[in-house]
Amino acid sequence: MLKIGIVGLPNVGKSTLFNALTKMSVPCENYPFCTIDPSIGIVGVPDDRLQKLTELSKSKKTIPAAIEFVDIAGLVKGAAEGEGLGNQFLANIRETDAIVELIRFFDDPNITHVDAVVEPRKDIEIINIELVLADAEQVKKRRDKLVGDMKSGDKKAVAEDAALAKLEQAFSQGKFALHAGLANEEKKMVTYLNLLTMKPILYALNKKSGGHNLDELADDRAERTYELIKELDGRYIFLDAATERGLNDVADDDRADFRAELGVSEDGLAGLIRGAYEILGLISFFTTGTDETRAWTIKKGSTAPVAGAAIHNDFLTKFIRVEVVSTNDLLAAGSWAAARESAKLRTEGKDYMVKDGDVIVFLHG
Repeated sequence: MLKIGIVGLPNVGKSTLFNALTKMSVPCENYPFCTIDPSIGIVGVPDDRLQKLTELSKSKKTIPAAIEFVDIAGLVKGAAEGEGLGNQFLANIRETDAIVELIRFFDDPNITHVDAVVEPRKDIEIINIELVLADAEQVKKRRDKLVGDMKSGDKKAVAEDAALAKLEQAFSQGKFALHAGLANEEKKMVTYLNLLTMKPILYALNKKSGGHNLDELADDRAERTYELIKELDGRYIFLDAATERGLNDVADDDRADFRAELGVSEDGLAGLIRGAYEILGLISFFTTGTDETRAWTIKKGSTAPVAGAAIHNDFLTKFIRVEVVSTNDLLAAGSWAAARESAKLRTEGKDYMVKDGDVIVFLHG
């Protein structure tokens, strides 16, 4: 299951966001191999197509794709040296697939900021330099261990050390591992290190309903933030963690009106999850029937057998073919049989590249 860490400086709204997300939690029995504690929540991926397919198939059960969100202790300057909960914080991030950096994006004299002044660009730089310093230490320790193997002429050790040297050079310039210029083979050599700065990062700019949001003010703090994220080849989304938390107690049918009253036009949590999918290059496909309708998460560009492995290894190792139709075509046809009659249902082989929204039946030996 996809695992994403929520990080940020103290008092930026991380716990508020986490509480809003966990209200969307899916039943744990659907994901029996996940260990849940108070700082971990399994969140269903919002997808209107799933409910429509459930209604079409009259499914007894609906299971969304899921993301495990981890609320990681507030980061402080010096975390890489163990300040605050530094070592625990960094160990928790290493276990995630991606990072969401929650950044305060509003002025409010009643909510203190750890540096007294709200400057999002600086906040991002503080967090990122701690990630770089932690990775630099990891790489240094590994290079020290390789010395003996290199002296004995171990070619693999020499090649790995060359990759680590590139990383060390990048870190000395404050750059991420992502931007160290490693070749694909070199990236594979260092994958086991699980470097923090090799993970995709989504920057979540936390606004406040009724507050002085930086994108609405005349100063250039917002622009400086956007510029830095662009320099980092990053992506950002806006959300209002407090409003999303408040919506926990509002009936689904009333949420649109509640948002309108507060001037919050978009579903911030859905945007956050979509953004996470995008930075990780993920898509969803569906299986549907009377027993259940279910969404499955795969990498964009996956072939049918690889997609099938998300369900069961037999679909990879004993793959024969798939029957596939897009969600829109199936819903328009009204049934699987009607989709077949209208030639919207296709039979595809092992080279078929699964598309987002495909509804698939896998046939295997």
